[in-house]
Amino acid sequence: MPQPSTPRKTPGRPPRISREEIIETARRIVSEGGVDRLTMRRLATEVGSTPMALYHHVRDKEELLVLLLDDYAARTLRRPELPADPRERVIVAATAIHESLAACPWIVEVLTADDLMSTTALWFVEQIVDGLTECGLPLDRAVHGYRAIWYYTAGEIVVRTTAARRRATGDHATYREQVFADLDPGELPRLAQVADRWAPLTAEDTYLDGLRALVDGLLTTR
Repeated sequence: MPQPSTPRKTPGRPPRISREEIIETARRIVSEGGVDRLTMRRLATEVGSTPMALYHHVRDKEELLVLLLDDYAARTLRRPELPADPRERVIVAATAIHESLAACPWIVEVLTADDLMSTTALWFVEQIVDGLTECGLPLDRAVHGYRAIWYYTAGEIVVRTTAARRRATGDHATYREQVFADLDPGELPRLAQVADRWAPLTAEDTYLDGLRALVDGLLTTR
């Protein structure tokens, strides 16, 4: 007698997208066009899905940006060997942040919102605040000192990146170059004296010099 056939088990359809694929695609979108180009609708189109399907993996764009921050920090931030001197610890930790962020300016664009952060990066913040405290600042002022260092670091990257982008897309003299070429030495003698060297001088990487001066200033007012 023929045996009754066993019902075939139909495996559940595997998910079409994963969180890893979502993060990778979102990273590519912001790297190519900036944070403003990242929308849940565009992301869904890029991964071949629907916005509703994305919400099974991420709550909203804000959570997605936090995931991108943590992903970037985990891949690029390396804890440096810290010197014993607390002032130098501040310098080393801040420089490590600067080097990591300068390689990916869109990260700064996200962080300047000031309410999104990577928990992976908090170790570096701890070293800066702790170093300033060990140098004699009260804890509250050490936090203020960290904020000043962060503003300087983020601002330096934003200005440098924006200027480089404008120079790369322009094939004519910038407005600043036109203005500096016609300065009145009687009214602006110092600027006129250095006008022909202003562009290369201001393009020099002086982040570390400025950081040391900033830290020195924070500590001399304690």
